[in-house]
Amino acid sequence: MREVTIVTTAGRPDEQSLQLAKFVCHKLGLPFEPRKKRSVAKISQLLNANIIVAGKNRLEYYPKGTENAFFFHPNSAAFRLKRIARGESDPFLYACNLSPGDAYLDCTLGLGSDAIVAAFIVGEQGRVVGLEDNQNIAFIVQEGMNNYDVTELPLTACMRQVEVIHTEAVDFLTNQPNHSFDVVYMDPMFEEIIEESNNFEPLRDAGSHLSLTEKWVQEAVRVARKRVVLKAHYKSSYFEMFGFKREIRLTSKFHYGVIEK
Repeated sequence: MREVTIVTTAGRPDEQSLQLAKFVCHKLGLPFEPRKKRSVAKISQLLNANIIVAGKNRLEYYPKGTENAFFFHPNSAAFRLKRIARGESDPFLYACNLSPGDAYLDCTLGLGSDAIVAAFIVGEQGRVVGLEDNQNIAFIVQEGMNNYDVTELPLTACMRQVEVIHTEAVDFLTNQPNHSFDVVYMDPMFEEIIEESNNFEPLRDAGSHLSLTEKWVQEAVRVARKRVVLKAHYKSSYFEMFGFKREIRLTSKFHYGVIEK
């Protein structure tokens, strides 16, 4: 049974909030429900639905039965870009070994911080595509990438470069030609919860919990020209199960794995 999603406004909606709600309804084909001073939880319970809230400055997504709002923000990308610009290392970039002009495919986009960092390296001549299985999350992240109000460069330019596609990863990969992306990256929801990562709780509530499969890895290897990269919890069996060469990071609770072409 398909889940229902309803669009509403902030608690005290102004014209901006109402117009944003109208825009979301139009783009996603969703019904609108006036707020009428009710809580998001109350509306969700009454209508048995997920809720997208069009606020004054951002969109928030509340999956049915959850209290944490998912909304777009650059997350760690802002300070990571500053460190990279200073010449400091980034484990993600080391694992992906991206070059200017490369085409990068992120199969599990989430908030998109890795995709933003990838855009910085591949540059304007490169391509960055991020896949998101959940329509509501894909829409909110794409709108955030396009409209998030920052004056920082290169952060703004990198966000604008990310192309978000609402699709399931294996379906997308299956329809791509051989060697159509230089690097294919996958960061499935960790099987183990990292307690310190509280900023990912809303994404854990809202996102798709997809398990890595042999078909997924096979299609990624076919589509990649240079390498396939996996990020997973250090306890994950995915590395050995699917033939990834693990890059052990003694001080981190997640590792990267690489399949070279």
